[in-house]
Amino acid sequence: MTTSSAPPRPPGLRVLNHISTSNIKGDLFGGVTAAIVALPLALAFGVASGAGAAAGLWGAVLVGLFAALFGGTPTLISEPTGPMTVVMTAVIASLTASDPENGLAMAFTVVMLAGVFQMVFGLLKLGRYITQMPYTVISGFMSGIGFILIILQLGPFLGQAIPKGGVMGTLTTLPQLLQNARPTEVLLALITLAILWLTPAKLKKVAPPQLIALVVGTVLSLTLLSGSGGEAGEGIRRIGEIASGFPQLRLPYVEFSKLTKMLVDAAVLGMLGCIDALLTAVIADSITRTEHDSNKELIGQGLGNLVSGLFGGIAGAGATMGTVVNIQAGGRSALSGISRAVILMVVILAFTGVAAQIPQAVLAGIALKVGVDIVDWGFIKRAHRISISGALIMYLVIALTVLVDLIAAVGIGVFIANILTIDKMSALQSKSVKSVSTGDGDLMIPDEEKALLDQGRGQVLLFQLNGAMIFGVAKAIAREHNAIRDCKAVIFDLTEVSHLGVTAALAVENAVEEAIEKGRQVYVVGAVDTTQRRLEKLGLYSKLPPERTTLSRHQALQQAVAALT
Repeated sequence: MTTSSAPPRPPGLRVLNHISTSNIKGDLFGGVTAAIVALPLALAFGVASGAGAAAGLWGAVLVGLFAALFGGTPTLISEPTGPMTVVMTAVIASLTASDPENGLAMAFTVVMLAGVFQMVFGLLKLGRYITQMPYTVISGFMSGIGFILIILQLGPFLGQAIPKGGVMGTLTTLPQLLQNARPTEVLLALITLAILWLTPAKLKKVAPPQLIALVVGTVLSLTLLSGSGGEAGEGIRRIGEIASGFPQLRLPYVEFSKLTKMLVDAAVLGMLGCIDALLTAVIADSITRTEHDSNKELIGQGLGNLVSGLFGGIAGAGATMGTVVNIQAGGRSALSGISRAVILMVVILAFTGVAAQIPQAVLAGIALKVGVDIVDWGFIKRAHRISISGALIMYLVIALTVLVDLIAAVGIGVFIANILTIDKMSALQSKSVKSVSTGDGDLMIPDEEKALLDQGRGQVLLFQLNGAMIFGVAKAIAREHNAIRDCKAVIFDLTEVSHLGVTAALAVENAVEEAIEKGRQVYVVGAVDTTQRRLEKLGLYSKLPPERTTLSRHQALQQAVAALT
């Protein structure tokens, strides 16, 4: 589905997202459809995070509303997502474990701080840099988050609470979880998965599978399965009562002994939200053929998370499923996201009693399916065929994400990927460093200049650099220079250098100084713009007579050959 680009916004409304009244029907229908999709996911993510169903619902309302009002992607739908829920779960678990009384208050403060970080990123115009990470790292990170979400839902899927200790706690207690599984709730979870996977495409156009699973699972739990809740007279585990009315304001709460941890958690949550939102914004662009404003989007996302934390909602970001559904249903401006938030708010205020009967096993099935969808199965299957090193990086990032730490996973993954990239670039650029003393060499120079080299009878050497000279090329410059034997003149040709890094510039300076010390005639030619300015700031030109730095390559060759006679 494609459309033309959104019309220019009036100057006075630039603080707001693109809100249009020219497509009211499409935007309202998109908002209704997105709200229907959001409801079961918000409930599932709220319960999965440990903050409760209400926190998931209000997170969907508040993040969605403010991101729609102040963001930079008209069709983006923002709400709690699988990746954000995984981080939120870890934040809540760690803070409540260390301080049961105030842990949840600190967790919501982390959400506020994450929003502040996102707004700072937007104000500093870092939007276009956020997603510039190697795909192997992004894929591994997202897949790792998917696996975490799957693992964390195994307890509720089997009719029990999420074990303490997160991923490792669940894995170590898995035998006990299986042994104590409650058949009725396992059956409900399996029915949920079956509906999510097997719903026909025609039926999906009428109602999202998540909503169908939610309704069917709840109805079954209240009718056919109502008398088979489990052992010792225990009934089926349900969401329970959800507070009606508007949420209460939660002022920031900080314990200074935990401030560093809270800031780190907020930075991780904020950065993940940026990546999640901007990747989804790119998908929205590709469908609508428009172009989002990355920095403005980050400000809108930050405002949404700040307000969500202030009113006890969990963190959210741009959601791919909700965004695509909104666009397919006709949404074209931020009015669709605003209407979705209003509809969800009405549902929360009027129908919380119905939601209280939803079985936790059904929500676990929905969340587990989201985890399966997050995993990048397509790339995992073929990564080793594309690049062994890339595949190993992805597997390492997955393992670190699941078993160690999200920051360590991204940091180590990006570091290794960049090192390998720099090594490959350096190897390629090193081939552009050549020192030749005859016209038969592999040089891209005119024939008359090759003839001049031949006239030099091996005593005039042309030291040529081409392309971007990054720091990894410094070794090649030194190696080529050290290979120089007997010659009387060296011409350093920088005509084709597009970028001269500091390290490479120092390597050139060192080569020039050594040539001068050995009594050779030295010429530096062809440097222009930033390359020339860098060499001037190094003081390289002051070490040579002016007539040896202002000549063209052809003139330098002529002068060097003439000096031999």
